Amino acid sequence: MNRTVVSRRTLLGGALGVAAAGGSGVQSTAAVDDPVARWIRRNAVPLDDVRQLRRSIGTARIVGLGEAVHNTAEITREKHRVLRYLVERMGFRSIAFEEDWSLCTQVNEYVRSGRGDLQAMIGRMSPAWRSRELADMIEYVRGYNAKRRDKVFFAGVEYYSTRDLVYDAIDRYVARHAPGRLAELRRSLDPLRPGTTDMGQYVRWYWKEVGDKAPYISKARAVYDLVRRMPDQVIVHHARQIVSFYEAFDRPDAEIPAFRDARAAENVRWVHRYGGDKVVYWAASAHTANAPGLRYVVPPMPDVTFQNAGSSLRRWYGDRYRILGFTFDSGTTLGPMGPIDMPPASADWFEARLRAARSERFSLDLRRPANDAVRQWLRNPAKTRGYPEIGPASWMTGGSVAEWFDVLIHTRHVTAVTPY
Repeated sequence: MNRTVVSRRTLLGGALGVAAAGGSGVQSTAAVDDPVARWIRRNAVPLDDVRQLRRSIGTARIVGLGEAVHNTAEITREKHRVLRYLVERMGFRSIAFEEDWSLCTQVNEYVRSGRGDLQAMIGRMSPAWRSRELADMIEYVRGYNAKRRDKVFFAGVEYYSTRDLVYDAIDRYVARHAPGRLAELRRSLDPLRPGTTDMGQYVRWYWKEVGDKAPYISKARAVYDLVRRMPDQVIVHHARQIVSFYEAFDRPDAEIPAFRDARAAENVRWVHRYGGDKVVYWAASAHTANAPGLRYVVPPMPDVTFQNAGSSLRRWYGDRYRILGFTFDSGTTLGPMGPIDMPPASADWFEARLRAARSERFSLDLRRPANDAVRQWLRNPAKTRGYPEIGPASWMTGGSVAEWFDVLIHTRHVTAVTPY
């Protein structure tokens, strides 16, 4: 197995690139003719046509498309297929994406007008998204928008690489609409500017080298307070991300995951309110799942437990937030140092039970009628993959399969994406 050493910083921050998944252990369960196996075989539907998902999605206003692991070709393509159906047949017009808000304003400009360099944008994204398969999804959105008036809105829900371009936008807006307050704005705004295109370096400097962060946080809040009642909600949202950035990296490591996911959930909700339409939330399952007590076990480091974004969305929206979990059994993903092998799911991970299905690629609606034995399996505490860079000892828990997901879209074997 090709492994990459992953620090606690990478697990917690997201600023330097966050990835999910991994696994080990082999034990066939497909041959075990128990009630759970029979239920899975009866309800697993080969995923030849995504129209079958309409009933499972129902009247949802937000649909989470969560992936067990980043950087696999099959899962990215399956999510793309579902996205197309949601956009073309079910009227979804916003994409809330697990990437930095400021960068995604450029992606949004690209998909709505065609202006910009997509390759350069993807090159600035987190490593999880630098693939041909992800570029194909963005190109699809651009092509769809080129033919429509009701264009799809593309928004990032993360704050962790807030770039100079949002500072510039705030400055221009105040200069035009409130010039009498421009000097006041600049006294707070200008000292906060990263002043570099290397946001990873800037994050490391602010996070680990700046001792007293209070002046930065104070200035960020002053910028927000100055613009918060102005009519342009995008400008206000720019300022909100600046505050989140400077506040996040002033926190102890253990508090960052909860802070990050709380902001992501708020940003998804903002996208829904701003767009006034249906939203696709594209992210890792660790963010999209309904997991109020999500726990990562990553020996030898301390466990990481936090309330994730999906649990906030489920609390706010109830059944109007539906969660599709894209899972797999074994395969290869792409890590920072190259391909990483992922052995078949351990026998105590919920994915192992999915070997009972006869199809290589299928959907499984977890809300289908079930007997007591199946309901118990669905509601029991579950384990699943952690980080492939850590290796087989990494796993995730903190909830049940039925709590985490409404529908599983499962692929037995996956391969690494094509770098872009």
